[in-house]
Amino acid sequence: MRITLSAVLLLISFNSVAKDCVVLLHGLARSAGAMETMQQALDDAGYHTVNVDYPSREHAIEVLAPMVIPPALAQCSAKQSRVIHFVTHSMGGILLRQYLQDNVIANLGRVVMMGPPNQGSQVVDNLKDVPGFEAYNGPAGMQLGTGAQDIPKQLGPVSFELGVIAGTSSINLMLSTFLPNPDDGKVSVENTKVQGMCALVTVEVSHPFLMKRQQVIDQVLHFLRSGSFFGDNAQQFTCPAQLKPKLS
Repeated sequence: MRITLSAVLLLISFNSVAKDCVVLLHGLARSAGAMETMQQALDDAGYHTVNVDYPSREHAIEVLAPMVIPPALAQCSAKQSRVIHFVTHSMGGILLRQYLQDNVIANLGRVVMMGPPNQGSQVVDNLKDVPGFEAYNGPAGMQLGTGAQDIPKQLGPVSFELGVIAGTSSINLMLSTFLPNPDDGKVSVENTKVQGMCALVTVEVSHPFLMKRQQVIDQVLHFLRSGSFFGDNAQQFTCPAQLKPKLS
């Protein structure tokens, strides 16, 4: 059978259109550079990627979310991606939850949050009044405590397909004294959880390195493909998002 040039071009075009997009959102006081290792792994796995750089210490979370996420979605749309996934580190996950409180991403796929303070962090509770804390962490950092007035406690259950990766190793023993064990030095495992999540896995990695370690990258790729994690430390839950009809 003879394959024409037009057929080859059509196949190439189809493969390009079929690629899912993954938006990467870094955490507080970091940059897109922190997510480059993860981005490369996702690129190698065949995804389009949008690695967002945003001024995490300059604005409140309510300002950052609508500032950061729509341009990322536009970049995915420009790549003609049918499905848009998110991979977030720390506060990046809270930005996504904040955005979805008031907005709908029609083609939202799966979300993996690494070390998210979904119930806030006792580190902020204990240090927010220390001189220099606000100056370094900015308005958003001040909003990540565990109080009823803090952003994490004001956000409702998630309605999207979410997998959470929580660290259990700490390189900051002083900060860990503020946290219930196990923790990653910034967030306890318990406080990464949120109602409606589909899966949780714990890894022996500290908060600053979650997005760089191969074992975490492997879990991210597995969840994006299957909606589950793997291994003895993985837990699967019945979540509403996985009961919804899939995009055709």
